Amino acid sequence: MAAACHETRYESYTDTVEVNGVSLFYAAEGSGKPVILLHGNGGSHNDLETTHRELAQAGYMVYALDSRGQGANKPLPEYHYKDMAADVYEFIKLKGLEKPAVFGFSDGGIVALQLEVMYPGTLGAIATSGANIFVGGSLVPEFENGFLAQPNPAPLVKMMQEEPDMTVEDMQGIAAPALVMSGEHDLILPAHTQLIGDNIPAGRAVIIPGEDHGSYVCNSPKLAPLILQFFEEIGY
Repeated sequence: MAAACHETRYESYTDTVEVNGVSLFYAAEGSGKPVILLHGNGGSHNDLETTHRELAQAGYMVYALDSRGQGANKPLPEYHYKDMAADVYEFIKLKGLEKPAVFGFSDGGIVALQLEVMYPGTLGAIATSGANIFVGGSLVPEFENGFLAQPNPAPLVKMMQEEPDMTVEDMQGIAAPALVMSGEHDLILPAHTQLIGDNIPAGRAVIIPGEDHGSYVCNSPKLAPLILQFFEEIGY
C-alpha cells in the first residue's frame, strides 16, 4: 500500500490595505511566525517570489508588500523612506502581528531599519540586503558620483539622492537581532555594510562572495537559506 502524501495547508492570497492615505497591495502565503518582505526601489513583491515561497514552505507566514506608489499601487508625486516605514508599521498593527521579522532588499532594507528606529521594539528580527543608512560615502564612488549628479530625477530617484539620513547612533538603538548583507560586488560599499552590522548591538554584517547588488536576491534560491539560517541562530 502506497504511503499517503503529506498535504501542506497554508494561506495563500492577495489583498490591499489602506494605510496613511495610500493603498498597499500585498501577497500572503504560509502559516507560523510572521515574516514581511520588502522589495527594492521601483520593484514589486514579485521580485521576491522565490524567497516568499521558500520561507512559507519552511513554516512561516509571509507577507510580501508592494511599497507605496510601486508595484500594483498607484504612483505618487514624491517619496520618503520615513513614510514607507510608517506604512509598514501600520500594516503590522492592522494585521495584529507580534514582533514580526522583516527582510528588506535595497530600499526595503532601508525601510526595515528606519521602521525600527522610528518605532523601537516593533520587530522581532531584521534582515537586509544592499541597504545604506546615509547617502554620501555609502556607495561605490564610480556609481555614487554619477548617480547623485543626475538632473531632474524621477521621484523615486530623487528620494535615493537625498535619503536616507539615519546615523550610527540610530543603529546603536536597534534592539532587534539583525543580519546585514551585501554582495561582494554590490553598489553599497562593504565598509558601509560593516558599519551598519557592527553598530546594531545584536547585528552582524555578511558580505556574500561573488554576488552583486541583487544577483542573490531577485528571484534567487540563494537568499532564503541565508535568512532561514539567521532565523535558526536567533530562535525565530
